[in-house]
Amino acid sequence: MKLLSWNVQWGRDAAGVVDLARTVREARRLADFDVLCLQEITRGFGALPGNPGSDQFAVLAALLPGFTIIEGIGADLPAPHGAPHAPRRQFGNAIATRLPVAQVLRHLLPWPADPAAPSMQRVALEAVLDTPGGALRVLVTHLEFYSLRQRLAQVDELRRLQQEAAHHAAHPAPAENDTGPFAPTARPASAILCGDFNSAWSSEAYARMLEPIADSPAFVDAWIALHPGAAPPPTAGVYDTVQWSSGPLACDFVFVTENLLGRLRHCEIDGATQASDHQPIVLEFD
Repeated sequence: MKLLSWNVQWGRDAAGVVDLARTVREARRLADFDVLCLQEITRGFGALPGNPGSDQFAVLAALLPGFTIIEGIGADLPAPHGAPHAPRRQFGNAIATRLPVAQVLRHLLPWPADPAAPSMQRVALEAVLDTPGGALRVLVTHLEFYSLRQRLAQVDELRRLQQEAAHHAAHPAPAENDTGPFAPTARPASAILCGDFNSAWSSEAYARMLEPIADSPAFVDAWIALHPGAAPPPTAGVYDTVQWSSGPLACDFVFVTENLLGRLRHCEIDGATQASDHQPIVLEFD
């Protein structure tokens, strides 16, 4: 199975030009992916730099025939003042997959007050996929940029969600019937968690993500597992030096639960593409 994770900044390249079709072409060039996990996909935010269009989730569906497009909205705001008939402005993540999809869960992440920092509601989008190696949870997220307090709260919640899923795996409840919404609660404990964590490698938030989780397999950085002793290359600000004037850093990661380590085959950060202000990560495992 191949997975590609990328903060695509609504299809905006390092020069500021928006073209989501180009972004998808570049992702296809990098990997024949089964799962594409994207951050910063928009609907109704046409006023963002470069004009991302009215509905990028619909654009993804048109660009990726044969894939299921799953949306996870974090920020959900009214239309701009003076445009009462315009669509709501929505900002979040997407999973595109050609694998069968079981449950889909959308977890709004904690948003503790921090009056010193601009912020928005963040989300972790989860899909339970039927992979060649069995059922697997794939989560994509994008943590808060300005507030460390909010990032740490969001990391704690992601770890709690992993523990909750492991408890569902160990203690599943049956469905109420075959037709209603009270479906079986079983979910696999095995998971891939990817995205833009807005937390530098070896930072406090990064280190907390890797701490043991009671009654659950813990998370491991897939790139580090396959490149022991090495520091990851930067994943943001490599080419866009205007937005990242303080310099590049590694803040995008793919974490896997430790019970998947034996299946890891490949995890690389592409440092060449300039189709976003972030660099994509490609993961392959049995």
